[in-house]
Amino acid sequence: MRINRRSTRPLFGSRNSHFGGCFPSLFIISVIIGMLVMSRDWIVEWLLNANVSQQSIERAQAAFARGDLGNTIKQAEELWEASPEDTEALILLARALVYNSYVDQQFEADRRRALQLTTAAYNQPLLRTRVQAIHAFALQANDRAGDATRMASAATQRDYNNVTARVALALGYAQQGLFDQGLREARTAVELADNTESAWRMDAYRTLAIILSDMGRYGEAIAAINQAIAIHRRMIPLYFERALYAMQTSDTSSATAAYFQIIALSENNAKAHLRLCEVSIRLREREAAIEYCTQATELAPAWSEGWYQLGREYFLQGNLVQARDSLKRCTSLQTLQNMPVEGRQFECWYLQGQAAEALGDCETLVPLYNQFQAMAASSNIEQTWTYPPEGPSICIQPGS
Repeated sequence: MRINRRSTRPLFGSRNSHFGGCFPSLFIISVIIGMLVMSRDWIVEWLLNANVSQQSIERAQAAFARGDLGNTIKQAEELWEASPEDTEALILLARALVYNSYVDQQFEADRRRALQLTTAAYNQPLLRTRVQAIHAFALQANDRAGDATRMASAATQRDYNNVTARVALALGYAQQGLFDQGLREARTAVELADNTESAWRMDAYRTLAIILSDMGRYGEAIAAINQAIAIHRRMIPLYFERALYAMQTSDTSSATAAYFQIIALSENNAKAHLRLCEVSIRLREREAAIEYCTQATELAPAWSEGWYQLGREYFLQGNLVQARDSLKRCTSLQTLQNMPVEGRQFECWYLQGQAAEALGDCETLVPLYNQFQAMAASSNIEQTWTYPPEGPSICIQPGS
């Protein structure tokens, strides 16, 4: 008997079974290959963008290392706007804004801007813990010491080695007069920064110097700020602080050298020229004082402090016309800029009035005196300037 072997393995069933077993695998492989091909461009673009972003933050950090705060702010801000979740860019941006606010008088608003940015980021739950330390740093820079210490303390509890938070905590304590606590935190910040090669080493030594100065330990403060300068030789605010500590020890030569270093880094720095004017006044170098104060007013004509120092120096030298005119610019600017009464430089009114009285200039003296009296009546101020009820004697008309 012959056996038909083909009938024992049906052709249709065999082929169907074989094809059905391979099809799912082939299909899945095809889908995966298709997805890889379709997503190739996206992956390449994502990798390129990540690389560009890293290069951009490195360029911004390099600008900060050069002391080029303007470019640091520009580049970090562009990064932050392009990637609002990139907290590294925000931290660098806020840090640069705070330091830039100390460079010259026209940048003082940058401290407020830094706080606005960190506040907005802190109010986003997904970013809160990542920006808490830099938010504390911005808070203390804007004299909100209590909020800064609470914020920084929470950050250090979560991360003991957070140098940014330690810096903010130390400065916040010092602003509240808690100098021992501030000094302890500043020393901790320095130790952590040195051990970890933190990018905030300069800030840690600067913080230590500020607190030592607040405690009257100026020699130690100078040593600490010199350490900060050695780390970052082009950071202008460090030289202002170095000069300040030198002046506390009557070392006008070192202070002058620090201000000249600022001018070498920033030729048109009005703040440095004004400080040189003040040093010259202290040394009774009258011509130099006039020259530096004049340069300050030319560089920053809307800064009332420069006009006050210039007018005061003219007054002391007996140049009453120049004194009156310079001090008039001071009073006008403070009024036009809506400066709070308690924050105004009242000597601008008083010395201007004395110069006008000596010159017999009633057109200047009477309105000026009335303005001063109105300010004194509306606010609680310490300065006094009084004439008889009828007004300045030289301005009383006969028979009135």
